[in-house]
Amino acid sequence: MLVEDLPVPEFLKRNLRDFGVVELYPPQVKALQAGVLAGENIVLATPTASGKTLVALMAASIHLVKGGKVLYLVPLRALASEKFEDCKRLLCRGTGFKAAISTGDYDSSDPWLADYDVIVATNEKADSLLRHRAPWINDVSLIVFDELHLLGDPDRGPTLEMVITKLRRRLPGAQLIGLSATISNADEVAGWLNAKPVVSDWRPVPLKEGVLLGGRIEFPDGSIWELKQMSDNVIVNAVLNIVAEGGQALVFALTRSRAESYAARIAKDLSERIDLLAPDDREALEEYAEKILATDRSSFSENLAQLVVRGAAFHHAGLSHAQRSLIEEAFRARRLKAVVATPTLAAGVNLPARLVLITEVRRYQPGYGYQLIPVLEYKQFCGRAGRPGYDEVGYSAIIARRNDEKEYFMRRYVQGEPERIRSELASEKHLRFHVLALVASEEVATIDGLLKLFDETFLAHIYGAHLIEEELTGVLGFLESAGLLEVYGLEVRATPLGRRVSELYIDPMTAIRLLEAFREAGRVSSFGLLHSIALTPDIPRIPMKRLSPRLLEEEIERRAEGLMIQPLDPGDEAYDEYVDAFRMALVLEAWVEEVPEAEIYERFGVQPGDLAILREAASWIAYAASQIAKVAGYREFVKPYDIMSERIKHGVKEELIPLARLRGIGRVRARLLYQHGYTSLEKLRAASPQDLMRIPGIGPAIVKQIMEQL
Repeated sequence: MLVEDLPVPEFLKRNLRDFGVVELYPPQVKALQAGVLAGENIVLATPTASGKTLVALMAASIHLVKGGKVLYLVPLRALASEKFEDCKRLLCRGTGFKAAISTGDYDSSDPWLADYDVIVATNEKADSLLRHRAPWINDVSLIVFDELHLLGDPDRGPTLEMVITKLRRRLPGAQLIGLSATISNADEVAGWLNAKPVVSDWRPVPLKEGVLLGGRIEFPDGSIWELKQMSDNVIVNAVLNIVAEGGQALVFALTRSRAESYAARIAKDLSERIDLLAPDDREALEEYAEKILATDRSSFSENLAQLVVRGAAFHHAGLSHAQRSLIEEAFRARRLKAVVATPTLAAGVNLPARLVLITEVRRYQPGYGYQLIPVLEYKQFCGRAGRPGYDEVGYSAIIARRNDEKEYFMRRYVQGEPERIRSELASEKHLRFHVLALVASEEVATIDGLLKLFDETFLAHIYGAHLIEEELTGVLGFLESAGLLEVYGLEVRATPLGRRVSELYIDPMTAIRLLEAFREAGRVSSFGLLHSIALTPDIPRIPMKRLSPRLLEEEIERRAEGLMIQPLDPGDEAYDEYVDAFRMALVLEAWVEEVPEAEIYERFGVQPGDLAILREAASWIAYAASQIAKVAGYREFVKPYDIMSERIKHGVKEELIPLARLRGIGRVRARLLYQHGYTSLEKLRAASPQDLMRIPGIGPAIVKQIMEQL
């Protein structure tokens, strides 16, 4: 079907033409035949790069011209940015429609979004907006759920399930579009959503899945690809073969250390093959390496830059946002020949390659040993194979070490079906989080109302709501005993504290831990505040160097007087958690004391991406602590936590907070301004541009930014 013949507004046809889209793919035609442009709910389960996003945007164009509002939900911030750009290009370009992206600040209803026609948000942000009863949500006429298979994810799935359930209740007339590359039970998910399943195996670039043993990739149809012997290492050899043919390789490793190790091996062999990296590639890669080094001068960044120069790189959550962006840009520009990534890259970021190599399918699970990864995850890896416009076919291969392993991988993964999507909502942690939100936002006011709402979840659709009646009763009792809910017979309502905890979008256990710290605290130090924050379950446990147990014990003893929760006995079952939080607090202390990021890495082994995740979470929990202290009557803690939140956000000592708040300044320039006598905004206002430009690192663009804000 040609774009010209589509029953969509002219502006969309024009924008599609301008970007070279003239004909629909077969799965897109199937979606039209299912009535997606006539307002039908659909679940579109088709391979990566088969045009799912365009189906959603075609439907969006029709809602927009009718005066509707579109809510496009995604699981990850990186994916939100990608979809936001798609919306701007196809729905806003040359029209009066406006798109917005909203992924942060969980303590706001974001009233400014009322002025926008298309809103791209993460599932967690949408959940937060529902908790704050954002009035503009009532204007939404189309909701798109991207990566719908994440319903089955133990961490993210329950929030997605509750967001869908609450939006369906609030907007019964809205059209729903679910998108996913891998849902084997699309009919079951569609049944829950009262939607039509649209399923297709069609891909713009055909995919050949196989198993690599030694120097041969064997495919299920019996065909074999004999690789040339270019390296003794099986991973490196496969990569060099694909690069020699003008392709790129995406290698998946299940741990960061292996990703870095494999990238180093590949880079070494690539750099030694003059024929595999053209002079213009080498020149471009040197520029990318310089940009990576400009992000920070730690040995971590230096290692990454050295690999990039030689044509390969690793990609995992330890990279900073800037570093990840540079790696992805270099790969899309076809300068980088190989990227070795951890599974996070498979979760939606558009980075296709001619060959996808899966180095292992057994992941270590604490307490369970090595477990096989799900088939669904394997299929997500494979989905990255084949670059539209560059490759006639995409290849994926699992590496086997023995013949029996090859045969098993062929049966289980290559020829296997992904697992059925199941609800993960029944866990106690997720139930307490969402039950409190439902009561606090007045979505339900009785126990019967709570049960009826859970009757509308995917969990109930599969198993029946009776499955968790007992768990819900237990959760209500727990939240009541914690002072977050009040139960009167069959009626239930949130206390002021419970309502605030829900609005702050934190685990109720975080609030309970903080209240315990407030009650026990004596003389409180800055480090004590940081340790109390690190003890909460909302703070991520990031990888870092193992610090000497003896030195840690000495440090705990030295700082004991300023800690809010007093040191535990080594025999206490919570001792390891206490010490782990202490380590996190040491990292946060270095950050707020203005220790450079490169030094934090050398001292603690905390990678840039992990530091960013830690400080964002810690800044939010510090803010939440100030709010909880206010509601619970611990006024003496409100200001200290508030200040600490700002210090963590900007990475500065207290005196720099006003300067660091200025957009574009940052912790380093703020300290330079302070050292040159500009210790307040008033003194900064009195300065001339010429005075400011005498300070190292302060150029005309920064001065202009400062003046505009002042």
